[in-house]
Amino acid sequence: MREIPVVDTTLRDAHQCLWATRMTTAHMLPVAERMDRIGFQRIDLAGTIQFDVCIRYLKENPWERVRLMRERIQNTPLSSFTRSKNIVSFDVVPDDIVALWVERLVANGFREIGTFDGLNDVDNMMTTIEVARALGVKTFGALSYGLSPVHTDELYVKTAKELVKRGKVDAIWLKDAGGLLTIDRIRTLVPAIKKAIGNVPLELHSHCMTGLAPLVYLEGIKAGADRIHSSIAPLANGNAQPATQSMAKNLRALGFSVSVDDGLLDEVGDHFRRIAELEGKPVGAPQEYDAFHYEHQVPGGMMSNFRSQLAQAGLSHRLQELLEECARVRYELGYPIMITPFAQLVGTQAVLNVVQGERYRTVPDEVKKYALGYYGKLLAPVDPDVLDRIVANGSPQIALKPEPLPPAADRLRKQYPHVGDDERILRFMFAGQQVDDMLAAGAMKTDYAFEKPLVQLVRELADRRFTKVHFSTLAGA
Repeated sequence: MREIPVVDTTLRDAHQCLWATRMTTAHMLPVAERMDRIGFQRIDLAGTIQFDVCIRYLKENPWERVRLMRERIQNTPLSSFTRSKNIVSFDVVPDDIVALWVERLVANGFREIGTFDGLNDVDNMMTTIEVARALGVKTFGALSYGLSPVHTDELYVKTAKELVKRGKVDAIWLKDAGGLLTIDRIRTLVPAIKKAIGNVPLELHSHCMTGLAPLVYLEGIKAGADRIHSSIAPLANGNAQPATQSMAKNLRALGFSVSVDDGLLDEVGDHFRRIAELEGKPVGAPQEYDAFHYEHQVPGGMMSNFRSQLAQAGLSHRLQELLEECARVRYELGYPIMITPFAQLVGTQAVLNVVQGERYRTVPDEVKKYALGYYGKLLAPVDPDVLDRIVANGSPQIALKPEPLPPAADRLRKQYPHVGDDERILRFMFAGQQVDDMLAAGAMKTDYAFEKPLVQLVRELADRRFTKVHFSTLAGA
């Protein structure tokens, strides 16, 4: 009986897709020890957007979150990954900054480090892999999945071979952020990749936007894939990953072994369900099949942000128009995979085109840099007419040919001589007062009470001992 290990995504990708990454440390800590005992292959705790949201919105120190979770999760490896050479920002950063980021991930408790690149450019992934391997932790490299004439099985086989040969990675991660994998494609893609990588484990990661991901996982495992990425219901389905509970049940029914503790899964699921009910947060539900999704290919986390931002601007009725423009922009830009940062570049350009009524009248710096090759070699050329508009309307400060970036880590240490590398790297990534504001917020909340504030107040008052009681007469009584 073949064992199918499970990589947990509840604390990273699930709430990124369903709660706009707003899970707090206090939400996580009460169930951390139980999650450690469930039997996961590893727990995916943070990518890069979690650092961004912690600092900018939650005012929590992300490094402190990692340390607190590591104290409670002693047996299951925590994992993180880098976004090519972008890390947190949408701009490429110097190699020594990538190296410093990886060093701090490992120093704070991560034991498995991966990386992905939206162009599937292995050169862009090697710094992370090499530094992580040198530090003695396991590594995994991603095959970023997209749907276009250039994203063929041959491309993914070639990328996988390079990651195994050059990077000597411990696992290959088929990363389908857009939930685009189908039954037919997984049946050809998995055997081709497995033939190329041999005994290196192949992990399946997809999202449920079309409702196909659970079946894609089952067919992928039957075709030879080794592991699945799933999240604990109710933080599953919808734009997130398939539910661990149902995947374990279905895999066992097919004759595979899945060594996770079903009782603990339900306990953790109940915990997050209660939080969702108390705070009015959405929970995942199975989605209907949507053929249009294969045209715009917007990933789950970005879709939830689109809906939220359009609602705040009173423009919810223009979502369909925006998605159609995303599909058109992606085609014109040479089929970038709709994965960070390229999903955001396509989405931002689409929003500008729709709102301004004139396409490419305003061109963000990142779009111009992408078109000129700052992010790496494009898999398909940009439409010539569109490229002319991008060059003409983009910032004239952006050189037509990218230059190598000078090292920055030594300069960063000289700039901030009285703080440690944890804080230094955050200050490099987050401009202005963002880190100061996060630090000024003080110690983050680590306890969670399942009571509304008024109930809490009444309970606290009831627990106090009063020696004197003062009565006042209401006016007019």
